Parts: sequence; C-alpha cells; structure tokens
Amino acid sequence: MVNPLSAMASGLDKNQTNFFVERHKLDTAPPQFAEICTALYERELLALATAPDDIARLRQKLKGLSHHVKRAAHFMSGPYTPLAIDSHNASWTASQPIQNPARKITAVDNQQWFSRYATHGLVVCVVVTELESSHIELDSVDRVVDTTATLHTNKHGWFGFDGQPETALQSQYASRRVCKPTKALVTAACCGHQWNHKGRVPPRPLSLREILLASNLDWRQFRYPHKTDLSS
Repeated sequence: MVNPLSAMASGLDKNQTNFFVERHKLDTAPPQFAEICTALYERELLALATAPDDIARLRQKLKGLSHHVKRAAHFMSGPYTPLAIDSHNASWTASQPIQNPARKITAVDNQQWFSRYATHGLVVCVVVTELESSHIELDSVDRVVDTTATLHTNKHGWFGFDGQPETALQSQYASRRVCKPTKALVTAACCGHQWNHKGRVPPRPLSLREILLASNLDWRQFRYPHKTDLSS
C-alpha cells in the first residue's frame, strides 16, 4: 500500500516535503502536545535569557531547542508514566508526601543497590539541600569505578555507593546525596516536589534536561538504563 504522505511529498522540493512531514506529525500528535510545547518554550527561553553562558554556547543551545522541546512534549503527552499531566504548565502532578521520601533511604540501602546496579546511563535521584529547603533531582550516571565503590553523575559529580558526595560543597548550608531510584523518589523528582523545615512547599518547574532524563526511566523497576521510543 502506498503511504499517502510519501505520495503527497513525492516530486516536491526538500522544503515542501518537510512542510508536509511536519504538518502530518502535528496533526497526529497527542491533544496536549501543542500546549506543552508552548509552556516548555516559554520556560526554556526564560532560562536561557538569564543564564550566564557565552554567545557561542547560547547559539548551540538554541540550535537544538526545537528538537528537544518536541521530544519532551511527545513524552509528557504520551502514556509513558503513571503521573497526571498539567499541560498548561508542562508539569507532572501527584500527591506530595509531608516529608521528603529520601529520608527513608539509608546508606546501607544505597550501598547494596548501587553495588549491584550502578552502570553508565542509569538515571538516579539526587537529594539537593539548600539552607532549610530540599528537593530531588534526576541525574544520570556517566562513570562507575567498582574498585573504589564510586560513581560520577553528569551534573552533581562524584558519590560513593553509600550516596555520600566524594567532594564537599563550598557552602556549609548546602548538601547533595545520591539515592537509589524508587517510585516515591522518582515521582517526587518528576513532579518537582519541595520541602522546608515546616513541610511541603509549592513545586518547582523541571528543566528540559530533567524531563528528557525522565524518558530514560523504566517505571517497572528503575534498575537499568531505558530509552522510550518516541519515533511514532
């Protein structure tokens, strides 16, 4: 059977073909796709406008922005997570626990889990504490050294398998701790949940990087690197 899109595009120049291909993708995208795209664009452009990057780095980020936004929007609008979606704000929502769920993860829990599952490309949870507030971020492992029981994450650096950082932060009021991913921790990270000394506070918006990292999660177990197929 002849693909109607291919038949329509045949005989046209490259720009015309791309128009019909992109039009088809938009027409077949999930209903929330366009609204999520808009919210992500607004958020990322604001972040880029206030970032201390040089011109060359800014141009590089802008060049890939459209691709990354569309990929993130396809993921958020699809049936890939058990979380509810707020398309207007391009965010996931779920009930927030009174306290940070990472408090239940011990050094022994981390040591046993990372000793078995730490590998390149694995998405993990990092507990970020600043002054009296805390939240959980997704990060990815890009190096593992079994002989020293340490791993390196792309953003937050080196940690021991017990979760403790290998290098102290410059501020005595800030700390980081890597934790094994569990459904409670991943949910909190994806929803931007935050806490202070009094309890829950309003959630933070996720960066585009964090949303794309979420597409590398397998919600059935979190034990292995996973790539969600967003080609359709």
